[in-house]
Amino acid sequence: MSEAVEIAVVGSGMCGMTTALALARHGHRITVYERDPAPPEGNADAAFFEWQRLGAAQFRHPHAFLGLMCNLLRDNYPDLLDAFYAAGARRVGFEDMLPPHLKANYQPEPGDDRFWVLLCRRATMETVIRRYVETLPNVTIRNRVHVVGLLTEARDGALVATGIEIRDRADEAAGNEAVHADLVIDASGRGTRFPAMLRELGREVREETEDAEIIYYTRHYRLKEGQGEPARGDNRGAGDLGYLKYGVFPGDNGHFAIIMCVPDSEPALKEAVRDPDTFDRMCRLIPGLEPWIERSEPTTESFGFGDIKSVWRYYVEGDRPLIQNFFAVGDATLRTNPLYGRGCSTGIMHAHMLAEVLQDTADPRERAIRFDARTRAELRPIYDASLTEDRNGTKRALAIMSGQAVDRPDSLKKWFGLAFGDALMAAARDEIHVMRGMMRTFHLLERPGAFLKDPRIRRTVFRYMLKGRRRNASKRLQSGPSRSDMLELVGARQAA
Repeated sequence: MSEAVEIAVVGSGMCGMTTALALARHGHRITVYERDPAPPEGNADAAFFEWQRLGAAQFRHPHAFLGLMCNLLRDNYPDLLDAFYAAGARRVGFEDMLPPHLKANYQPEPGDDRFWVLLCRRATMETVIRRYVETLPNVTIRNRVHVVGLLTEARDGALVATGIEIRDRADEAAGNEAVHADLVIDASGRGTRFPAMLRELGREVREETEDAEIIYYTRHYRLKEGQGEPARGDNRGAGDLGYLKYGVFPGDNGHFAIIMCVPDSEPALKEAVRDPDTFDRMCRLIPGLEPWIERSEPTTESFGFGDIKSVWRYYVEGDRPLIQNFFAVGDATLRTNPLYGRGCSTGIMHAHMLAEVLQDTADPRERAIRFDARTRAELRPIYDASLTEDRNGTKRALAIMSGQAVDRPDSLKKWFGLAFGDALMAAARDEIHVMRGMMRTFHLLERPGAFLKDPRIRRTVFRYMLKGRRRNASKRLQSGPSRSDMLELVGARQAA
């Protein structure tokens, strides 16, 4: 077991706070450095409407805690989970998410209690977890601080992090301050500046990146007085129309958000979702969204989020760490399309992974290699699965736009793979044991697709393949307007 050390964590977003949480359990002394101010006093609405979180690009876009994160909180931080409930967050379990035809005959099985989500706005998430972390005796949070440099030295031919250089935004005249630490952890997210700092030090961080070729827009709403959430039925609040993805994200205290995700290849729709009134009119045309719109009132305009890319950064090449005593967690190392809602869960997973590695060995080089190995083994499959979903979504959108057949195979192997995928989606809608398997992947409780090793699930999917690909494929997309109907709605607005 390693001894407690001084740790500098850069960034106090979800990943920064869960990193501090994970490390504090082992007695380390942690200081978190954050460029933005602390959350305002008051309730969840004050945090959402008043907190200036310029350093978190997704702060007012929807978030969700998947089963991986929910179970980790429940098993290790029950008092923190209670604080989420007290702030208005809600637990939605497996039975709650079943469609009516499966819920009617539902019989609980062991493990079903691990399929659940925690619903609240990100502002609520950040406020609750931050106030909890602030109570820990070995954690200090410094706000309104810019990290402007990385302190290093050479040891036995290796580059070693020894701290950070900061500038206090509240006292610019004081100049820069050198802060020494035994470990530096980058939890500053998608906008991290540390790769550029390392480049200046002669260490190039190799990076994989691929554009998802989409943009999404969000609008927030509050249920009207006396109104409850619509019942979950066959017209789901999240789905794919082929040319447009959409989703309802219930929040806390009667709030919820709707997102519309539009491919880059649909300029007219990209322009349309920018207009709040047209955004609502588009929602009313989609059966899964219409009842939410009718019983609520908007609390924000519609606002967008772009530059949606998959990114993977390499801080170890072969058996050679680029730098020792420096670690990047969460989005600072890897990020996936936020549409899938995996970022918070993979972030807390990564943070606890790092805490375990630091406990296992005190050797700086070995720590870097082990952390890299575990990151690749446990997070790369999730990253690759997200990348595949992005690519398939882009292909389907382009095919629909050009009027071509969707997913037309050019070989028997590709046909089988596509037919199997269609059959799997159809079976998951009808067969609860198949849905359970998919939930294990969805909630990040096992490697993506591992449930397909189950012989019963495979037999079911093969049986569905006999029903024909056309029939199975028809269940993949949700009921809703055709692309031409939606473009007509958009065109009517533009003409007006």
